Amino acid sequence: MIAPRPGTSPSAIFQKLLVLLMLVLIGSGSGCTGSAGLVHVPDKGVYSARPKYIFLFIGDGMGLAQVKLSDGVLDPDKGLAMGGLPVTGITATHAENRYITDSGAAGTALSTGFKTSIGTISMRSNHRDTLRTVAEMAKQKGMRVGILSSVGIDNATPACFYAHNAGRGNYHDIAVQMATSGFDYFGGGYAEGDFLHNRLRGGAAKPDIPSVMKAAGYRVTTGRDELLSVLPGTPCWAYTGFDGKAAMSYAMDRRKEDLSLAEFTRQGIRLLDNPAGFFMMVEGGKIDWACHANDAAAAAHDVAAFDEAIAEAVAFYRVHPSETLIVVTADHECGGLSLGNASQGYESRLQLLRRQKVSRQRFSEMVASWTKTRSVSFAMALDSVKVYYGLGDAASDSALAISVQERKMLRGAYPATPEDSGPGAERFASAVTGMLNARAGIGWTSNAHTAVPVPVFAAGAGAEAFGGSYDNTGIAEKIMRLARFGGRP
Repeated sequence: MIAPRPGTSPSAIFQKLLVLLMLVLIGSGSGCTGSAGLVHVPDKGVYSARPKYIFLFIGDGMGLAQVKLSDGVLDPDKGLAMGGLPVTGITATHAENRYITDSGAAGTALSTGFKTSIGTISMRSNHRDTLRTVAEMAKQKGMRVGILSSVGIDNATPACFYAHNAGRGNYHDIAVQMATSGFDYFGGGYAEGDFLHNRLRGGAAKPDIPSVMKAAGYRVTTGRDELLSVLPGTPCWAYTGFDGKAAMSYAMDRRKEDLSLAEFTRQGIRLLDNPAGFFMMVEGGKIDWACHANDAAAAAHDVAAFDEAIAEAVAFYRVHPSETLIVVTADHECGGLSLGNASQGYESRLQLLRRQKVSRQRFSEMVASWTKTRSVSFAMALDSVKVYYGLGDAASDSALAISVQERKMLRGAYPATPEDSGPGAERFASAVTGMLNARAGIGWTSNAHTAVPVPVFAAGAGAEAFGGSYDNTGIAEKIMRLARFGGRP
């Protein structure tokens, strides 16, 4: 069943995960030695299940702390859908050549069951041998296949399921492989700037990706109504890109007219459902971006948006309980997020993060526009800090008061000239976001990825196989075995 067993609270689920985390830390040591020493779940007949509908959800940058942060900030009484999945596990994430992975190596492990080097897309580290992905195996078996992401469809994680390339930065070469994959549904944007940068190779201009996709028979949609009009069985690329990097907006910045990851998933189910079954990979990519920015509120909202997509799969599962497998995991943790910090000690006030109304990125863009036109003074900017972050609103909560020293620090960070608008806006937005995070009891150790093991949640046909502690290559191996894809044993 999906709901926790009677008497099992969401906190108990996370306690189980913490125990598993301790097992990984004890067993894995400090080197990149594969799965030696990790705890594996014995085969007790769980592989007798044969799922017809397979969902793989990847929260990019989503560690245990990010899950619990979202659960605690937004609606702790409601709980997350992923927290209600009955099977829990944990995986190590290192790459073949580095302890702290990137999304290329991690995505390859999750999609093929093999380790590879940093920046590599579903190839061995020799950059000569390609690796078959679970999505390709599913398509070969006659299943429909969908690949979705809240960031660019050419980004590393989604690319690892349909493309093969020696370098994750070869965006154009990666994206054209959508058209030759034969997959049925893609959801996600592409960065026009990246493609323009890569279009000239050896003096020959390369065609734009929408044209390539249309020539291959794909319907390319750019909005909600267009996507809703696509008939099941029609190859489709639901293109969306709400910022300059091809990504959806952060969930907390999203407008009503913008498609959500949950809508992408719901429409994917509609388009892919058929008697032969389907495989769908859904990436919550903006979680990672928020954590790179050390923006706790944005991370919490994007975990929740990712969880809403999972809830769509859970609704489908309830109709097809014996035929559906749902697996939720992450490619790596990002930011070294801690729920607790040195300044607050044992106190935490996660609810203060609810005062933040826009992402750090959106606030930085606002500050940059003010300073380019010299339209907003520092005093006016502080008023905006109160509106969008609650800081300075001591009347409603004394913890939000800005001290004289903090005011001086913010004054020094605020852009002094139009020429400083870009870097200065980043400094100012970072300082403001950091102040609110600190008051909430949030700590960050990095603006990059970490090697902290990540959670696995599963439900449905064969879900028991995903319990315990293992390497991230085990995700693909278990899916292959359950679906009888004939991949790794």
